[in-house]
Amino acid sequence: MESVNFAGDNPQPRFGHTICAIAPNKIALFGGAVGDTGRYVITGDVYIGDIIQKKWKRVEASGNVPTNRAAHQASAIELNQMIIFGGAVGGGGLADDNLYVFELREDTGTWVTVPVIGTTPGRRYGHTMVLIKPYLIVFGGNTGQEPVNDVWSFNLEKSPYSWQKLECSSEQPVVRVYHSAGLCSTGSANGMMVAFGGRTSDQSALNDTWGLRRHRDGRWDWVRAPYRSQTDQPAQRYQHSTLFLGTLMLVIGGRSNNVGETLPFEIYDTETSDWYKFQPIQRFRHSSWLVEQFLYLHGGFDSDQPNIPTEGILRIDLNKRFAQTPQLLKQMNTIKSDQSFTQSFNPKPSHPLAQTQDQFKKTNQQASTQQKNQNPYQQVRVSSAANKNIRLANQALVAMTYGPEEDITNQVKKVPIDKLQDEHKKLGPGFHDPNSQNKSQILDQLYQPFMQNLLIPKDYSQIPPNSNLLTGIKKEMIIKLCDEVQRILEKEPNLLRLRRPIKIYGNLNGQYLDLMRFFDHFKAPYDNLYNGDIDSQDYLFLGDYVDRGSRSLEIILLLFTLKIKYSDQIHLLRGHHEDPKINKIFGFADECFIKFGEDITDPNSIYQRINRVFQYLPLAAVIEEKIFCVHGGIGQTMRTIDEIELIQKPLEIVHDPKTYQQKIALELLWSDPCLQEDELENTPNPERDIFQNKQISRFGTNRINKFLQENSLNMIIRSHEPTMEGFESQNNNVITIFSCPNYGGNQPQCKGSILTISKRGEIIPKVILPAAPVQEQRWMDLEEPISRKKGFANYLVISHEEAQLRKRPPTPPRQKRPSSQKQFK
Repeated sequence: MESVNFAGDNPQPRFGHTICAIAPNKIALFGGAVGDTGRYVITGDVYIGDIIQKKWKRVEASGNVPTNRAAHQASAIELNQMIIFGGAVGGGGLADDNLYVFELREDTGTWVTVPVIGTTPGRRYGHTMVLIKPYLIVFGGNTGQEPVNDVWSFNLEKSPYSWQKLECSSEQPVVRVYHSAGLCSTGSANGMMVAFGGRTSDQSALNDTWGLRRHRDGRWDWVRAPYRSQTDQPAQRYQHSTLFLGTLMLVIGGRSNNVGETLPFEIYDTETSDWYKFQPIQRFRHSSWLVEQFLYLHGGFDSDQPNIPTEGILRIDLNKRFAQTPQLLKQMNTIKSDQSFTQSFNPKPSHPLAQTQDQFKKTNQQASTQQKNQNPYQQVRVSSAANKNIRLANQALVAMTYGPEEDITNQVKKVPIDKLQDEHKKLGPGFHDPNSQNKSQILDQLYQPFMQNLLIPKDYSQIPPNSNLLTGIKKEMIIKLCDEVQRILEKEPNLLRLRRPIKIYGNLNGQYLDLMRFFDHFKAPYDNLYNGDIDSQDYLFLGDYVDRGSRSLEIILLLFTLKIKYSDQIHLLRGHHEDPKINKIFGFADECFIKFGEDITDPNSIYQRINRVFQYLPLAAVIEEKIFCVHGGIGQTMRTIDEIELIQKPLEIVHDPKTYQQKIALELLWSDPCLQEDELENTPNPERDIFQNKQISRFGTNRINKFLQENSLNMIIRSHEPTMEGFESQNNNVITIFSCPNYGGNQPQCKGSILTISKRGEIIPKVILPAAPVQEQRWMDLEEPISRKKGFANYLVISHEEAQLRKRPPTPPRQKRPSSQKQFK
């Protein structure tokens, strides 16, 4: 820990102030109290600090300047802009409940009052305020009479502006004041406001942690954060601060109910639920911020002098502080310097504020006139009639009434803009369309048995070996599931365009238990906020769901179910095993017969119906227009990714292609990159050419570079081949992932991996080791004579060629291999 001396207009020592980063290496200080706690004076100063030049400058601000205040909250909302709310004015009084926006322009600043309609959170101090774009979230604090635990949301992009009190049906934190809260922007808690500690109504300090997150359907819910250790709990504290560094929540300073107690500097890992303790930082009622690996503190009180605020700035190098804790150092190494700061703050040229300020002033004058006749304690604001800064909302309001005499209660609903064009299809007298009225209930009834039987990441280890997980699942239910998922897939293009954050899974090959292990360790696609993460990110699966493994049916039925339940967040690409010519040979047909005893050649069989669904799976995806995702590779034929969209559904894979589009489709599913980075040119790939059609190749470095450049892409992510570590990077622009450890049962050193791509674009592999040996038969015995499979030969004719293909060894891991290596599938 070291002191950092700033030149310029140094602020007086103070406490209860706010500091927020409004630009890279630029901070804004507002308000606070100066003097000791017995003779303090509340201020309303604005100081701008330059971290690089180590210099303060006091800014003279014009406009609708807020009253002096302390114990308020401030947040950066755009480049060089911050917003403040609440606080105390001294003498037992509270600041007004307006929102004030400050904008820095060169060396001057301007304050603007945000016009608001409707009820507000009211006056309060000691609360928290966090920006989860575009929502400003205010939580807790003290109203002057008592501490509270209410939560309010304010949409900064939706005019007319209004506050909304959030009604959460889940368990909620107790009332509190002088707590802390921050926004986690990566990992499984991405997009979640995390609150910690504070002081409750009986004046006792707290040490609980809570997460607040918005679901994609608009609901908000609290969830209590789990602590891995029940004995080593964090210290109870209030008047502290918290900051997020990646997935790590830093808890800094504060005080407890024990006079003179020094509180450790503590870290909570939102991924592992572990707490870490370090040497105390003796500060409370201070401000803090982060720049790369450096933690900065300003003002507040030192525990040794609890009545006189400190001056100057302290800086702590977290790399040094965490030097003896490899778990945290590893986290630090995965966190890049925040180069996306200006992007996250939308650094476009600022719009002229003159018109906006004039409009705000006019609105506020109107509000003053109208409110003279209102109860002075009523929390009401009037919005501007026009706002020059127009942004299209992501939802439209649709009226559902049909006549002037109909009751309008609950007859207005929100519809996403991109779904608006389909809304007319739902219209009808009173909206009681018998074909759609109970659609959601019907779907719930359809997929619930599959969810209950198959999505069990916390219970998979209790499954008896070789047990039947499809008990109670009838053929008719599977056929209906296939019908519904096909309807969804029919509407999807062959090239998906996806967003971050997202998880990417490679080959699964019937290894259901390994899929549950991934879901258990790294969270699963369901609604529980701490065990599930479907509300915070999408899932992309790269194909090869079936064959070789003994639980292909469990995997594909679970993925179909998830696709129906979360159709906009679950994305399924096609692999080369999603092809009846392949999965007849390598185990899926065997499994369907063994588990349902049906004639696999029957067009109405489960096997045939699932394979018809496979013909509608997309072939590739692009994430944020920069990362190309595919099962196999780019081959040597396709020029632009737009050509994928021209391929029509349903698609049968032709192994001896006669058309340009048939050739592209085959190569997307079957091609591999060359094994060595210095292999520049494409080469034949006879090991993959199992039908001896000479259509399969390995693509070289020159092909990769040209394809990426001509399509304005940065990277290719694909699967199709096992790797020793579960993932492999080649030339920093091709990543192979394989989510099936110990593929085929004879590669015990091969790990399995998935990738997570954060909202900021960080790509992080997550790895599992091969499972411990179990009695379950995890891999199909494809060389077992067909005659031993009771009745099988009556329903499926295996040709001599197909019988020989069954003897091929599973694909070996990517590594330099001699040309005499056996051919593989």
